[in-house]
Amino acid sequence: MNNKIMVIDDEKIVVDMAKMALEHDGYIVETFLNGESALARLKEETFDIVVTDFKMKGIDGMEVLRTVKEHYPKTKVIMITAFANLDTAVEALRGDVFDFFPKPVKIKELKSAIERALEK
Repeated sequence: MNNKIMVIDDEKIVVDMAKMALEHDGYIVETFLNGESALARLKEETFDIVVTDFKMKGIDGMEVLRTVKEHYPKTKVIMITAFANLDTAVEALRGDVFDFFPKPVKIKELKSAIERALEK
């Protein structure tokens, strides 16, 4: 498989659980606790999927989405948020996010979205 996935969330427990679950399925996973370090890493390495939190201090999920779409158009973005509402979902979808999940995200649903994104 060897697909590379970046997970960005300001909650360490979220990135640690995602990393453990996704690596168990054979994915290569790198985690970041903020958008700044994640975008710096994207300049060095290509990722197939970016899973990002919507609301973070500094560079938020929408800025991550815009940067990925502009500079890495083949990379799919999946967004998660604790602040899920219609406005948030519409904003993300207008930004061409591949999928969008409210927290707490169910790992089975996240894995399914990643599989669908990799098929496209």
